[in-house]
Amino acid sequence: MKIVVIGGTGLIGGKTVKILRDAGHEAVAAAPSTGVDTLTGAGLAQVLVGADVVLDLANSPSFEDAAVLAFFQTSGRNLLAAEAAAGVRHHVALSVVGTEGLQESGYFRGKLAQERLIKAAGIPYTIVQSTQFFEFVPGIANAGAVDGAIHLPPAYLQPIASDDVAALMAETALAPPANGTVEIAGPERLRLNELIARYLDATHDPRRVISDAEARYFGARLDERSLVPVGPAPRLGTIGFDAWFHAQPGRA
Repeated sequence: MKIVVIGGTGLIGGKTVKILRDAGHEAVAAAPSTGVDTLTGAGLAQVLVGADVVLDLANSPSFEDAAVLAFFQTSGRNLLAAEAAAGVRHHVALSVVGTEGLQESGYFRGKLAQERLIKAAGIPYTIVQSTQFFEFVPGIANAGAVDGAIHLPPAYLQPIASDDVAALMAETALAPPANGTVEIAGPERLRLNELIARYLDATHDPRRVISDAEARYFGARLDERSLVPVGPAPRLGTIGFDAWFHAQPGRA
């Protein structure tokens, strides 16, 4: 099949493109650097000629509320219109577990807008909601920093490695459309404050983690289950924290 990967040069996109190519498919990495810009629509019609599947892994370059919403709405409309014109048979998008319940956050409002556009477009689709990537752990820690300490709520999460995300996204691209949402997650469930403390200890970072139920997660208040799958049978990756951490450059 011809599979166009939007955001195909990024963290997940690059790995997904390689998996699909290794399996014998024509996987096209589409990004502004390769002449395809979903915000302006540039290059979309050309890259989608003959495409069977579009895998949307693009993310907003800004986390500012208005910019995030504008990105996902404009990019989504342009991409879906071009897919309809090209006769694409399956639209796959990467979203986030818990999106509907995290609407205090501008980022998650943008993701929900993206999901709604997909559902209304009339193109067979699969929305993959993922838990947080291990690769985002440093950013989560820094976002919670207050006066030299890190304040985080004790919410549960099941972080997933980008290698597992890419493998699961490639599998989804090759499967029939679900015309619904599937969830993916890592193999271990632990509390957010405990995960960050574990990471800081492993990296010899002296900052203290304070469990704070009132601390916000990118603007949203969390309960214990805000960041974990809500369905009964999420698809699970195989890479836990220790395996992920020791596979990072310089950590062997």
